[in-house]
Amino acid sequence: MRKLTIFLAFICTTFLVAQELNCTVSVIAQQTGNDNNVVFKTLERQLNEFINNTKWTEKSFGQDERIACSMVINVNQYNNDAFSATLQVSSSRPVFGSSYSSPVYNYNDKTFNFRYIEFQNMVYNPIQFESNLISVLAFHVYMILGFDADTFALNGGGEYFKQAQNIAAYSQQLNGQGWKLEDGLQSRFALIDNLLSPTFEEIRMAMYNYHRNGLDLMSEDLKTGKTEITKVVEELNSIHSVRPNSFLMRVFFDAKADEIMDILSGGPTVNVAETVNILNRIAPMHSQKWRNITY
Repeated sequence: MRKLTIFLAFICTTFLVAQELNCTVSVIAQQTGNDNNVVFKTLERQLNEFINNTKWTEKSFGQDERIACSMVINVNQYNNDAFSATLQVSSSRPVFGSSYSSPVYNYNDKTFNFRYIEFQNMVYNPIQFESNLISVLAFHVYMILGFDADTFALNGGGEYFKQAQNIAAYSQQLNGQGWKLEDGLQSRFALIDNLLSPTFEEIRMAMYNYHRNGLDLMSEDLKTGKTEITKVVEELNSIHSVRPNSFLMRVFFDAKADEIMDILSGGPTVNVAETVNILNRIAPMHSQKWRNITY
């Protein structure tokens, strides 16, 4: 009987952790001057459990299919249950035929203000606002899921982006920043609005081509894979010509700049001189990296 109980406990534990994400949540509170306060450790522990144990989709993910990601919460100020913070979110996906993981989503959410009482219940409701803490985290979970799916199938992340848009819509009732049109061109609202706009659908297509026709091909044909990466840069240049300095372009290169620099510098010889010129034009914020490309 005892063995059966242990076995059932193991099954339940496996079910709980075998969700979509393998996420590390860190809460850093050095700027508050009181980073040893136990409330920050409790918050960190609860958020790790919430993110990793919530079932975010209807799909089944094996342990080795869970998306590697991280969320770093930098608390600037707190007063009783009111927290002012920023949130750095990043995710990656494995590259076919290699042990390498490619960065996919890298976003710095600078307007993350929320209320938290130690040990409060954390539950995600897909159709109803619970709190700004839950809404912001759930929004970025679906961004992670959407970007990841877009790298494996053309427009594969649509259903997840739409859920992120739903979260943004019902979270507008709060006075918190980041959910509304007037919150600027680099807000959560702008991010999801652009992603689902037909105007920027080519950026999502470029994301797919970059990973499936570029990176995933490199284990079999390194030169062809590298050439495909240069073609993606040309595709992005076409988008830039119509929509210069778009926010989505910045989001793409915030995740990919280091990787592109390494790909274009190494491996078999491919003519990348024009590619470097394009990169300097469409992503000047990473010009130092483009100067480091050797060819």
